[in-house]
Amino acid sequence: MSKPQTDNEKRKQISVRGIAEVEDVNAIKKSFNRHLHYTLVKDRNVATPRDYYIALAHTVKDHLVSRWIRTQQYYYEKDPKRVYYLSLEFYMGRSLQNTMINLGIQSPVDEALYQLGLDIEELEELEEDAGLGNGGLGRLAACFLDSMASLGMAAYGYGIRYEYGIFAQKIVNGEQQEEPDDWLRFGNPWEKARPEYMIPINFFGNVIDTPKGRKWVNTQVVFALPYDNPIPGYNNNVVNTLRLWSAKSPVDFNLKFFNDGDYIQAVLDRNLAENISRVLYPNDNFFEGKELRLKQEYFMCAATLQDIIRRFKAAKFGSKEAIRTNFDYLPDKVAIQLNDTHPSLAIPELMRLLVDVEGLSWEKAWNITVKTCAYTNHTVLPEALERWPVSMLESILPRHLEIIYHINFLHLKNVEKKWPGNMDRMRDMSLIEEDGEKRVNMAHLSIVGSHAVNGVARIHSEIIKDDLFKNFYELTPEKFQNKTNGITPRRWLLLCNPGLSDVISDKIGENWVVHLDELQKIKKWAKDPNFQRAIMKVKQENKLKLAELLEKDYKVKVNPASMFDIHVKRIHEYKRQLLNCMHIITLYNRIKKNPTAKITPRTIMIGGKAAPGYHTAKKIIKLILAVAKVVNNDPIVGDKLKVIFLENYRVTLAEKIIPAADLSEQISTAGTEASGTGNMKFQLNGALTIGTLDGANVEMAEEMGLDNIFIFGMTVEEVEALKKKGYNANDYYSTNPELKQVVDQIQNGFFSPENPNEFRDLSDILMKWDRFFLLADYEAYIKKQDEVGAVYQNQAKWLEMAINNIGSAGKFSSDRTIIEYGKDIWNVQPSYEKLPAPHEPRD
Repeated sequence: MSKPQTDNEKRKQISVRGIAEVEDVNAIKKSFNRHLHYTLVKDRNVATPRDYYIALAHTVKDHLVSRWIRTQQYYYEKDPKRVYYLSLEFYMGRSLQNTMINLGIQSPVDEALYQLGLDIEELEELEEDAGLGNGGLGRLAACFLDSMASLGMAAYGYGIRYEYGIFAQKIVNGEQQEEPDDWLRFGNPWEKARPEYMIPINFFGNVIDTPKGRKWVNTQVVFALPYDNPIPGYNNNVVNTLRLWSAKSPVDFNLKFFNDGDYIQAVLDRNLAENISRVLYPNDNFFEGKELRLKQEYFMCAATLQDIIRRFKAAKFGSKEAIRTNFDYLPDKVAIQLNDTHPSLAIPELMRLLVDVEGLSWEKAWNITVKTCAYTNHTVLPEALERWPVSMLESILPRHLEIIYHINFLHLKNVEKKWPGNMDRMRDMSLIEEDGEKRVNMAHLSIVGSHAVNGVARIHSEIIKDDLFKNFYELTPEKFQNKTNGITPRRWLLLCNPGLSDVISDKIGENWVVHLDELQKIKKWAKDPNFQRAIMKVKQENKLKLAELLEKDYKVKVNPASMFDIHVKRIHEYKRQLLNCMHIITLYNRIKKNPTAKITPRTIMIGGKAAPGYHTAKKIIKLILAVAKVVNNDPIVGDKLKVIFLENYRVTLAEKIIPAADLSEQISTAGTEASGTGNMKFQLNGALTIGTLDGANVEMAEEMGLDNIFIFGMTVEEVEALKKKGYNANDYYSTNPELKQVVDQIQNGFFSPENPNEFRDLSDILMKWDRFFLLADYEAYIKKQDEVGAVYQNQAKWLEMAINNIGSAGKFSSDRTIIEYGKDIWNVQPSYEKLPAPHEPRD
């Protein structure tokens, strides 16, 4: 007997979930049982919960497949311009719930499983995160794929199917330890291997002259095996493809080459080739010139470009099928977007294919390449910019090095033409850096080889033009653009916060799911006590759920009525988790000094992974954990302050934390965060932001007004002025007693009595060589936090601000971002046409 539905559940079933057709619950049960029996070869007597999850995934995938095939048939028939999004990272998270929501089948599936005596939420928790990214850059790629499908664009994501994703973070004895993320150990029900499209990739070898030009010979071959993952659009029956490449050793390896005919060793050595797709490099915003990483980058670019050209050639002309050989049409039919410089080898690889393989002239090939490729820059940090040693490229990709040298030769002729005799410009703008070891500057290559270069927030794009790539902007100003990042409202509100979605939909309907700017309509109820109560009720429910999770996983009982103050992102000095920790210590000191003083109770949560080799970031985690231990066990502090370090922060944990947040910490040094997207997710879910005027915070403040956000600290201009003047930490340390006490406690082992010198290196950074000016911004941060605490006491005011935040989030939809890319860079329009459902006839 099915469970009785509340009015709220019935409304959900026909509203926000966007069900276009009523799926037969009995058919879903039948499909589920069929997969359990015939796909998994199990029955209910021996099936495990994981078996049930896999059977459920296959059942849901059945609803995708015909839509997926139809979408690709539609693209073949219509031959639209296709967008290819190249990224070394796609931080997808889980697929099950997202797929059900986008297809509009969540309610009938839920009901079917209930009738089968299974809990859908328990099964959803068994899905492994596809953690094929480090953080923002990879998650942005995932949001973009969702938007491109939801906007009906013929788009493909291309990346690597890492066997091991971003490491699992364990906290052991108060510090981070890394464990491999073996996300494929139980298989991946969403992917489909495509061995028929396996592609040979060449490495090493040498280049020779032939009658037909330069040729790359004597190479070692590795095969790229594609795995296709479906990307469903929201309620439009479009299913696009994310194609991830896996490295496979060639079958016909030469025994003589391997250890003088040692057969066993030859077979074992095949693994060396397959290491290319073994593991994701866990380093965002730091460049490591490792040979394996270079191989990964080229492997992805080479496989992808061969695939793009195969598809371009196989296109349909009107009613005729023919091989398209005129590459003049390539920029009209293909847009290649480079997500940062990681895929920048696509530029010399496309040149190699057009010149060496297809026989085009250099001039023609270069014109096609530039018109086809575009480059997104994601960072201004110097240590993050890729610069590959010439010696490494010469060994691994000798033909590509020749091509890069020739690109540089012609590029410098253009520089010379614009600025005759200006050797400083020539040196600064060369693709080849000559100081010390010769290196290829991949950002310069990406700019020269693309028709469009964009930053990811307005302030970031201005920094690129005014500072980082100033010379290139002056040479080709028409190339430079801004495309402020966005997030998909499907995952980051509809999926993760159904309660809030329902409250919004009750007021303004469901159209906001695909037109997020409609949220501004809710602003007129910002002061309405009934609407405020509805918003507060949802927030409290989300906080109670999170409090339960924290008690279960961390054995810390938190007060759900306290302010949930949350700082989640990769641990990096420029993101200033250490400044947040200094605020925690300040609050602790104030409570200890005056235990009866009125204070706004806070539960402060910090989460994120530090790159395994990043000593300072790992030490910051250790300090936060040490401070938490002292604070949480002090009876005088009690419920007034709790500190939790969130272990193994990832997409799935974000989906639980963000809806429960009251305060979002976005406190990077002005001029260092390109955009941020966590800031947008918190805003959309009704958290208020404390932050600097950095990245997208600037545009968020414009959208909502400065009275709805807590802005503090130096601006980009003030940071630059301080750098020029000379920054002396002691100026701040010696004049602010609270700050002095905090730094002294870190330095003298107050939080590590068993090892008084444990955190001395952090206090040394603060006092001697802090690139990110924590002490300069400390006083402004503490004052602003005091203001936050005071406003939180006035819940009507806080809720008014929260509603204004939600209502101002429309600009930060990834749909808006992708429409802008389509209009200004790719020359691709969104299609709001809904494709026929599987049971409907095709035109």
